[in-house]
Amino acid sequence: MDNLSDNDKRTNLEKQYRGEKEGHHEHVKDNLFATILHDYVRERSANRRWSMIRWVLVSSFLFLTFLSLLLGGDKKYPISAEVSEHTAVLSLTGTVENDGDINALAVNKILKTAFENVNSVGLILRINSPGGSPVQSALIYDEIRRLKKEYPEKKVIAVVEDVAASGGYFIASAADKIFVNKSSIVGSIGVVFNGFGFVELLKKIGVERRLLVSGEKKSMLDPFLPREETEEFIIQEMMEDLHRHFIDAVKVGRGSLLIDDPEIFSGRVFTGEESVTLGLSDGFGSVSSVADEVFGQPFLIDYHGEENLFDKLTENFIIRLVVTLKNFFLMQTVEHSIF
Repeated sequence: MDNLSDNDKRTNLEKQYRGEKEGHHEHVKDNLFATILHDYVRERSANRRWSMIRWVLVSSFLFLTFLSLLLGGDKKYPISAEVSEHTAVLSLTGTVENDGDINALAVNKILKTAFENVNSVGLILRINSPGGSPVQSALIYDEIRRLKKEYPEKKVIAVVEDVAASGGYFIASAADKIFVNKSSIVGSIGVVFNGFGFVELLKKIGVERRLLVSGEKKSMLDPFLPREETEEFIIQEMMEDLHRHFIDAVKVGRGSLLIDDPEIFSGRVFTGEESVTLGLSDGFGSVSSVADEVFGQPFLIDYHGEENLFDKLTENFIIRLVVTLKNFFLMQTVEHSIF
């Protein structure tokens, strides 16, 4: 009986142990399942959050892109111009022509932008131009003077590097001051007309010129017709008028600074050193020295011309984002200061 009793006890203990072991395994399984379920739910929640964040970012990008095109499509300067005080620089390099390197339509847009930007303390015209069209030069000259009257607190300084001749100097004379290098080429205040005559060549090669016109002066200075003194006189008068317009503009711009010397308006060019003596320029300087010494703001921002569409979209988007954040933080600061 005792042996059977011991066996029964042993059997009961084994059953109890197996039961506890199985119970432990079930508990482990339950915990593992709960952990996996928890991780799955957490991952799904995280995915939903990131999906929402991505949707917000994409929507914001599209909205701000549209806003930037609508409100900032004509801005031609880097992002920092929106948020930092600076000296604006406009480089005028090349010939002055309607469809050339320097044309009034493009330049005048950028001039207006530079003057309107509240963060620009003034404008430097960096000039490297042999001239070109008197009309395009005059249009830029007039716009500079108009903007100077509209924004009297902002000065315009011309800095001549290699050359400011003819139309290039026409534009420079609209500035408040002109600074040059000693070796710069300055002046050429005059008008030129040139052409060729092929009359004798046509005779030699046996070519007959056939020309029909309506209006006796329509074929003036035709290179295949003999010279006519009356026609040349008309052209000369026209050139004198253009020369007078040029001279008047320079006198208005430079005023009493010009010395009384007829050579100034003879059409010749001068070195930068000679131009200071004649009053055509005010002194020696560079873009950086003028920004530092005249404007007291050495931080320069170059206002530029045409951009490709991707650059415009990217830059205008970032500009709007920076300005929005800046205004938001300023608003938060004001709100906290009230309380």
